[in-house]
Amino acid sequence: MTAISLGPTPARRDALRRRIRLLVAATITYNVIEAVVAVTAGTLASSAALVGFGLDSVVEVASATAVAWQFSATDHQAREKTALRIIAISFFALAAYVTVDAVRALLGAGEAEHSTPGLILAALSLVIMPLLSYAQRRAGRELGSASAVADSKQTLLCTYLSAVLLAGLALNSAFGWSWADPIAALVIAAVAVKEGREAWRGDACCAAPALTSSTSSGGCADPCCSPAHDDPR
Repeated sequence: MTAISLGPTPARRDALRRRIRLLVAATITYNVIEAVVAVTAGTLASSAALVGFGLDSVVEVASATAVAWQFSATDHQAREKTALRIIAISFFALAAYVTVDAVRALLGAGEAEHSTPGLILAALSLVIMPLLSYAQRRAGRELGSASAVADSKQTLLCTYLSAVLLAGLALNSAFGWSWADPIAALVIAAVAVKEGREAWRGDACCAAPALTSSTSSGGCADPCCSPAHDDPR
């Protein structure tokens, strides 16, 4: 038996659009602060990882700004494709930078010093970014916005980079293992390329038109709609 879901009501859609705008504004604000702190601390400590993390924050601001621009219009769906392309290019730019920076680090280009501000920043981002990503992903899926979901993936990617940065800085400070961070960064770059390709094609988990069909059990047939995929971790 097939049930038809008409999607969110007009009032609910307006509320979701407002929520996404607020979440995007919070993401932009945090990433601007993150970029300034990371680039400053990285320059002082000669840490390519910290500087790269700060530049990643700049890329995330570009992605979030694209979504903010899209949702500033009454008909946000008309700007969906352009916003997705901007997000995809942001992913590709991030992957390119992280790859080049990781290779330089592996080849011995500079030796980073201990950075307490860097460690604190990475730990904070590891807590804050999953929460922002989770909230935006849920709102984007309910509204059926592929760009909002894609931007939430960009924010979630920052969580992985935060973990990489934290591990790299900690291992370098404790054991002098300078190779740990660039190796993990290359994995992150590969993930960024994958997410960029999906955003370019418009593939976003459970972002669907408001009018959808589902099985008698209800819900979205896409496995990404399962509770496990709403886990903010």
